[in-house]
Amino acid sequence: MRDAGIELTQTDRKLLAELKHNARASITELAAAVGVSRATAKARLERLVESGTIRRFTIETDLEDRQSIRAISTIELQGSMSRQVTRALQAIPEIEQLYATNGSWDLVAEISADSLPAFDRVLRQIRDTPGVLNSETSLLLNRA
Repeated sequence: MRDAGIELTQTDRKLLAELKHNARASITELAAAVGVSRATAKARLERLVESGTIRRFTIETDLEDRQSIRAISTIELQGSMSRQVTRALQAIPEIEQLYATNGSWDLVAEISADSLPAFDRVLRQIRDTPGVLNSETSLLLNRA
């Protein structure tokens, strides 16, 4: 049972900060860093997971720093086909994240491809998806 409205304690916030820094930290390491017992850290962590506050544990890689093509694509949809388009785009492996948005564009896609031909294929797939009316893509060059 998930309760997204739980109130976070100072201990919860410290645990979350430690996990953002190192999602692989053990319960013992987290307890020491936060200054609580192992049992307390374990109970608080379980509560955060059960409530949905922590949705998943993940890793950060250097893949985006390697020579890959990265871009943001904004996409306009035909309203009645939004669910079908969303499912089709989520099936494209190079689309790392897909966000619903407001304004002129309906979706924003984060794209990562390992070559220009692969990137071109992804853009073609987006444009050829039934229900996509328009798209605009910007390459990400360097972090500001």
